[in-house]
Amino acid sequence: MGFFDKKFCDICGDKIGLLGNRKLEDGNLCKKCAAKLSPWFSERRNSTVEEIKEQLAYREENREAVNVFNTTRSLGAYTKVLVDEDQGKFMVTSASNLLEANPDVMDLSQITAVRTDIEESETEEKTKDKDGKMVSYMPRRFKYSYNFFVTLDVNHPYFDEIRFRVNSGSVSTGNKRARAGFTTRDLSMREFEKYDKMTQEIKEYLENARFGQGQAGTKAAGAAAAAEAPVKKVCPCCGAVTFPDANGCCEYCGSPL
Repeated sequence: MGFFDKKFCDICGDKIGLLGNRKLEDGNLCKKCAAKLSPWFSERRNSTVEEIKEQLAYREENREAVNVFNTTRSLGAYTKVLVDEDQGKFMVTSASNLLEANPDVMDLSQITAVRTDIEESETEEKTKDKDGKMVSYMPRRFKYSYNFFVTLDVNHPYFDEIRFRVNSGSVSTGNKRARAGFTTRDLSMREFEKYDKMTQEIKEYLENARFGQGQAGTKAAGAAAAAEAPVKKVCPCCGAVTFPDANGCCEYCGSPL
């Protein structure tokens, strides 16, 4: 079959435009059907037509979960973690129209670990010399910008990680972030600390919510956790935050704790 031969979507049957094909392991997928997949799904090229059909069926079922989702807590600023504490469920999205976006609704107990990180970008400042050529300052000067991320490791059939940026735009500073934080000259210290604190609050809340503690999760789960008072541990093998099972092993990978 040639490059310019007509292709049809193996999901909906529609004709695929010249640049609209999304290759599957054993077939083709149009842009319209691809847009219905989970935004956290990244294994499309290694998926079969049947596997994509199964995921799209799950995504349609997910719409009903979105429809009955009642946000009782919102965490973050740009991309947000929305929590339905009564149902013990959450979603991660930047969409204003939830029914249209159809974000994946998950149980808080599906979170296996929460991580935060800050990405730093460096840009050199330059000036013009007498000939109008851009040259470095002496000594050289740099500007730094930062983006703040939260990564959730999750137990889900179609993806195992949700990584999102908390801030809407990069936080810029004049000087490099020092080990102990910014100096008073380094602004924007206030913005940096705002998003740094925000990521830590998301991490703390979701780590507690994963075990039904505090106000997160269902009331029944919270009462059970308080009554039994189990000790959560970090698995040295897979890194999941977990309760030991009856044999003292990780509930996810089975390694001894």
